[in-house]
Order: sequence, then structure tokens, then C-alpha cells
Amino acid sequence: MTTRTATAVLRQRVDSADWPALGEELDAHGCALTPQLLTRQECRELAALYERHELFRSTVDMARHRFGSGQYRYFTHDLPEPVQALRRALYPHLLTVARGWAAKLGRPAPWPDDLDEWLERCHAAGQVKSSQILLRYGPGDWNALHRDLFGDLVFPLQVVIGLDEQGTDYTGGEFLLVEQRPRAQSRGTSTVLRQGHGLVFTTRDRPVRSARGFSASPVRHGVSTVRSGRRHALGLVFHNA
Repeated sequence: MTTRTATAVLRQRVDSADWPALGEELDAHGCALTPQLLTRQECRELAALYERHELFRSTVDMARHRFGSGQYRYFTHDLPEPVQALRRALYPHLLTVARGWAAKLGRPAPWPDDLDEWLERCHAAGQVKSSQILLRYGPGDWNALHRDLFGDLVFPLQVVIGLDEQGTDYTGGEFLLVEQRPRAQSRGTSTVLRQGHGLVFTTRDRPVRSARGFSASPVRHGVSTVRSGRRHALGLVFHNA
């Protein structure tokens, strides 16, 4: 399969998802599972890239920084074609949700139709580092609850794609979201990230209906403890660091 054909196939998979239904899920819960975007073989090939050090600008040891336990690597701007293709295919669909959320919260919506133009704005603002990541967890590893805010320019949605199969390649390691609801106790969501499927989730907060219309409900995400095996995931962020 040529690079152009592979890119077209990935775009077709993304475009064929029921995005209105996914948008409703995001409005209701702050996260939504996509259909399968990558085949098992494609997932294996992406996970294997972790050993190719030349593809990454830096490696983060989570325990060292008290982020949890495990490791992740930031890709350089020279992204592997599947990563680049998925990011470009997902952006216009997520943009519709992002603009809707901004309208509900009375916030500006600075994101242009074109992803490259948005990234150029990030660069102009000093956010010049690639934020696409490949994560690896082993037994006992976990990711502390956090938000991926790398500067003043933030895209409000991101996507994580599971590259291994829970129950076969690893156990535990559920994706976690914790929402701090206005004047109420926090609400948690646990999601099993199936191999090749993506989870769209809020980067920092989401609009929730309140007595005065809508208010922003802060949301953090993380990963529960991996009990056994090895878990890889691809993280797609739509603003630079």
C-alpha cells in the first residue's frame, strides 16, 4: 500500500465514524470512543516505533517527575505518516465540537479550519515543540490525573488510541477521567481502551449546564495501574508545547 493510499484509508475510517453521535457523547460525558481506526497490525507497527530513538525529541520518566510510573516519548515534528494522517483527519471533526463548546462558554474560538494554520499560530506564540506522544506502561505503572496544557494556545479536545489489547497483552490500565462538577462531588469515568480504537476527551474542561446557562467543568485524565503485561498508546494533541 502506498503512503497516499494508506493516508486515504485512514481518513476514510475517521470520516465514516458517526460524529454527530460522538459529539453528543462528548457533550454528555467529556469523552467518546471512536470505531476502530487502526488494524491490529498497524497498532503493532506503531508500538514498535518506541524503540526507534531517532523519531523522538525527548523521553519522560514519569516516576522521576512524580507523574506516576511508566514512560512516554515525544515525537519530533517529522511525524510517522499514520500519526500525521490521523491527526489531520480528526482535526476538522473535533473542530466542530470545539467551536460549539466555545460558544456555550462565551469563549473565543481561535482555531482556523486548517490545522497547519493553527500550528503556525502556536509557533508564533512560542509553542514550537511537538506534543504527539507514544506511551509505554509495564506492570505496576500508572499515570497520575492531569491536564495537557502546554501554553496559552490550547485546543480543547485530544485523542488517545490503544495499541495493545486489554486482557490479552495487558491487564488493568483503564483510562480514567475525573470531572470536578460545579458545587458537587467529582465524577469519575473508567474506559477500557480497545486496540485500534480512539478515545476523544476534553483537554482541560467541558461545558455543563448551570442555572445561568453553561459553566466550565474542569476535567483531568490518567491511567489506572497496569496489573500485568505491557500497554502502549498513541496520544494525539492538537496544540504544540
